[in-house]
Amino acid sequence: MSYGVAAALQAAIYQRLMADTALDALIGSAIYDAVPPGALGGSYVSIGPEVATDASSQSESGAMHEFSVSVVTDAAGFQSAKAVAAAVSDALVGAALVLARGRLVGLWFLRAKARRVEDADVRRIDLFFRARVEG
Repeated sequence: MSYGVAAALQAAIYQRLMADTALDALIGSAIYDAVPPGALGGSYVSIGPEVATDASSQSESGAMHEFSVSVVTDAAGFQSAKAVAAAVSDALVGAALVLARGRLVGLWFLRAKARRVEDADVRRIDLFFRARVEG
């Protein structure tokens, strides 16, 4: 196993989300690796944590990366958050991402969890994906 492709995978995910026109129409450029300090109004997307496991073959090093992308909004109800989450999923699932290092074999949706964060009065949807990389 190698964790060497992790940064390239994250950069490609970020670039794909930033370039997606449907997502841009919903939240503009409010896509973050690290959410800026202070209160953010409106809706935004944040690339979250990951877990990587070995997925090497006899001839190729590889890894399986399970990562999250979160949609956070202060809009009432879940409708707008679900529209953003759908755009994130549409942008990533099956995407042919070009990595600066290694190669993406596939990218799949695993699950999502929608919840209201009571103490912040925001809606949050955490989307979980799995990416298989080699290299």
